[in-house]
Amino acid sequence: MAEKDKQVHPMEATRVKANTDVESAGVQSEELRLKKRMKILAFVTAFAVFMTAVILTFALTVMHVKNPKFRMRFDAGLAIKNMNFGNYKYENSTITLAYRGTKVGEALIELAVDVTLRNVSSNSILASDINTRILTLTSHGRQHGEVHLLKVFKKKKSPPMNCTININLVNKNIQDRTCH
Repeated sequence: MAEKDKQVHPMEATRVKANTDVESAGVQSEELRLKKRMKILAFVTAFAVFMTAVILTFALTVMHVKNPKFRMRFDAGLAIKNMNFGNYKYENSTITLAYRGTKVGEALIELAVDVTLRNVSSNSILASDINTRILTLTSHGRQHGEVHLLKVFKKKKSPPMNCTININLVNKNIQDRTCH
């Protein structure tokens, strides 16, 4: 019987040892799975942060649509300066010329612009301005159009134009021009 007791105890010890090896192997494989999942999560998070930065940079630089500048230039006609990444396609529009708040002319903006000034001789201040040899005109206009970004996105923009022009009647030149 003593022999049976001796045989049983060593077998039980090996069974216990075998069970702990299997359990520890299971714990290690679970730890490896957890580490793998954490690595994947870290890569996905890093990729998401990177893509967010790229999209945000794109949105703040390329997709930031500015209003084109619209100015009246007597020496070269009208000028539209587009500072955007895409094209600016504009519609027909009008410019109004005024003398001391009184509308004296209007022009339709197409490819070519012709302005015909109305008769303002009834204005008594006009005579004194003619005597000083300086005629001051103001012009107002708004150019309606769209900025096309990458031929996909369209953003409506309508730059205003407000100019004050001093014309020297002796030289028949523009003495001073201020546009806002």
